[in-house]
Amino acid sequence: MKKWQVAVVMLLAAVGSWFSLNTHAQAKTYTIATDTTFAPFEFQAKGGKYKGIDIDILKAIAKKEHINYKLKAISFGAAVQQLSANQVDGVIAGMNITAERKKTFDFSNAYYTSGVVMAVAKDSKIKKFSQLKGKTVALKTGTAGAAYAKSIQSKYGFKIKYFNDSNNMYNDVKVGNSAACFEDYPVMSYGIKNGIALKIVSKQYAAGDYGFAVKKGKNAALLKKFNAGLKAIKADGTYKKIVNKYLKSSEASLTGETASSRTFVGLFTQNLGTIGSGLWMTLELTVISIILATILGLILGVLGVMPGKIGPAISSTIIYLFRGMPLMVLAFFIYIGFPDLIGHGFKIPAFVAGMITLMLNEGAYTGAFVKGGFQAVDDGQMEAARSLGLPYWTAMRKVIMPQGIRIMIPSFINQFIITLKDTSILSVIGIVELTQTGTLIIARNFEGFKIWLMIAIIYLIIITLLTWLSNWVQRRIN
Repeated sequence: MKKWQVAVVMLLAAVGSWFSLNTHAQAKTYTIATDTTFAPFEFQAKGGKYKGIDIDILKAIAKKEHINYKLKAISFGAAVQQLSANQVDGVIAGMNITAERKKTFDFSNAYYTSGVVMAVAKDSKIKKFSQLKGKTVALKTGTAGAAYAKSIQSKYGFKIKYFNDSNNMYNDVKVGNSAACFEDYPVMSYGIKNGIALKIVSKQYAAGDYGFAVKKGKNAALLKKFNAGLKAIKADGTYKKIVNKYLKSSEASLTGETASSRTFVGLFTQNLGTIGSGLWMTLELTVISIILATILGLILGVLGVMPGKIGPAISSTIIYLFRGMPLMVLAFFIYIGFPDLIGHGFKIPAFVAGMITLMLNEGAYTGAFVKGGFQAVDDGQMEAARSLGLPYWTAMRKVIMPQGIRIMIPSFINQFIITLKDTSILSVIGIVELTQTGTLIIARNFEGFKIWLMIAIIYLIIITLLTWLSNWVQRRIN
């Protein structure tokens, strides 16, 4: 073999080896989901980074065992669903190891043991479970507190109300809508230490273990490394330092906040970057989705007024399906249900799933008013155009569409506003838009009123600007 041929073979072998190593390295990058509102185990700190016992334990284990991972912060319920649907490789979110969950997931060795406590408003006279009869109890979905409360519900005769995040649960008790809440002791204790106006009135019950979870029968190597790393950080004292760091500290000492940063202006200044990021995500989703929805809506509108039965039937069916389906259900189906149906590790990025969800939902609404706009043009216009010898599609393009679109333009602006507000629902699939940004900030500092006021003002400013645009367009048309 000639020298140049040998060189080519060696080069190809080297390139092949590089691709093989690169693919192998990529295969070792795991996506780990965590909760967003479960301080001190996980919460978003200043600057958008996540902190907490779970986060630091995962980081320490990853360092020991050379695990490459990316963190995905979503609600606990969404994290569990995504793990079931193979959208993530593991979950670390203060997840209790239970017999029921073991049917679906494989768990690591326990990394924390906690008990459940009952908390009530500071001025409440409730001290015993027996005093809850006929009253409402607030619970966070999927927690040990929720499971324990459900197990004693029939015995003590109370009603149950579920929430997706801790802060809303606490506030429901604080304002008197619920008589009490059940929560893991370290989480409840941390919240009270950082300003939640509740008090713990029970001892710890139903002690349970927290574990790192993977889908049953999958990622055994990751689970093995987690257990080995956990054993190592317990042996060298790292684990104890992490736990003490969070359970013996206040939120202010962990994030560097001061009293002045708790004012409305201080909170806004401190979280400006995080809020700006959420606002940009909201606007990006809105603009892209409304463009796609407009295209889909125009197609559905044109199909709806076509002669014959097939076009109108297709248009009516699509509009009926996607306009009638709740946006949250549609988002879950596209992001979790559809990939699970396809299988083979198929995944849809959260942003793409959110965009498709809004496109289908808003496109159906747009299609309905586009169809109505075309039908609002007098039938005589089409008849006159056809009698002058214009083909159907030319008559539609030159005569009907210009008049119909003129009628629809205010509705297009209104649909833009609706789409902007609908983006807030997409937080359920892990998209950190403006509303979810508020939830994450509140999970850290418990300043619900001030943060939600900020978010409301931002939405109102944007919607006011869009309303002015709508009025200006309408004046120009008139």
